[in-house]
Amino acid sequence: RESDLRIRLELLEEGCRNEALVDRSAVRRVLELSALWERRLKPGRERPADADTVGLLLALAYPDRIGRRRPGATTQFLLSNGRGAFLPAEDPLAASDYLVAAELDGDRREARIFLAAPISEASLEDVFADQIETEAVVAWDRREQAVLARRRRRLHSLILRDDPLERPDSVAALAALLEGIRTEGLQILPWDAAAESLRARVRFLRGIEGAEAWPDFADDALLERIEDWLGSHVEGMMRRSQLRQLDLRRILEAQLDWRQKRRLEEGAPTHLTVPSGSRIAIDYAGETPVLAVRLQEMFGQTETPRVAWGKVPVLVQLLSPAGRPVQVTRDLASFWKNGYAAVRADLRGRYPKHFWPDDPLTAPPIRRVRPRHSG
Repeated sequence: RESDLRIRLELLEEGCRNEALVDRSAVRRVLELSALWERRLKPGRERPADADTVGLLLALAYPDRIGRRRPGATTQFLLSNGRGAFLPAEDPLAASDYLVAAELDGDRREARIFLAAPISEASLEDVFADQIETEAVVAWDRREQAVLARRRRRLHSLILRDDPLERPDSVAALAALLEGIRTEGLQILPWDAAAESLRARVRFLRGIEGAEAWPDFADDALLERIEDWLGSHVEGMMRRSQLRQLDLRRILEAQLDWRQKRRLEEGAPTHLTVPSGSRIAIDYAGETPVLAVRLQEMFGQTETPRVAWGKVPVLVQLLSPAGRPVQVTRDLASFWKNGYAAVRADLRGRYPKHFWPDDPLTAPPIRRVRPRHSG
């Protein structure tokens, strides 16, 4: 039941002296075939009697079947031809670091080994020295979320040694990190509100003025030319955690010339000042810029705010004192005239301590809670 060919050699020698131990006809066939090959090959020397040479003989006969036990596995091997193979758990050869398979089944993914013999790493290094390659591998590892650098000694698809590479080539490390960002996606980078706002503002003006006037900050475009805008900022970095120190707003802003920076502030300002004096951020993430502001802070304003040099009206999202939307409009004058009365009636019931004037166009804008005026 055991796959070790050395056991069969031992039994063969025993069978020559005591045929009761083995199948006599099988022993006779083996000896006859052995004698036949000896006459044909004319080795000029005696057969080596050491059974430990079996693995070496098999490696020379079947160099594509040299196997190394997979790291962390107990019965699985990776062969030098790239295929997988396994032994039953009870087979003693399953504990070998290296072996050579003489007979396997036809499974192309994970073949069962029926006959094999062990071989040492030193023997492989000696006999296959001219076929063993040493390579430096610098690549992104998704599990570790880092660039891993290894020095490997490889016999075809079989890795004999895999050691850390202390000083990887800086160009290779940078390429591996950027490829890792491509693999994981831009979400691996530390996007904050300022960086996302800049991207959205540039996208908005690009839609107004055309692709020739503004760079493309969409995900696909940024990934395609990641070396150009990010490469110099991540040199020397090896791990995802190190990317947290990046200032993406500043990095993207560096892609704009002085004229574009000026037009960005003019055409897509980050904030608008409302009648109450508050500076409210504009959200450019959607198809239309949105200004979300408490209704009471807009008392007195009839004109809808505009951006893009007056070309695009802002979608005003009027909020309750609790910050919940109560009305959305692109026409403030129409809202004060036709919609305010109904909204006022509802808000007076829910927020009785607040000031809800009859005429919002003459009332002073309010930032905070204000008791209702007597009368």
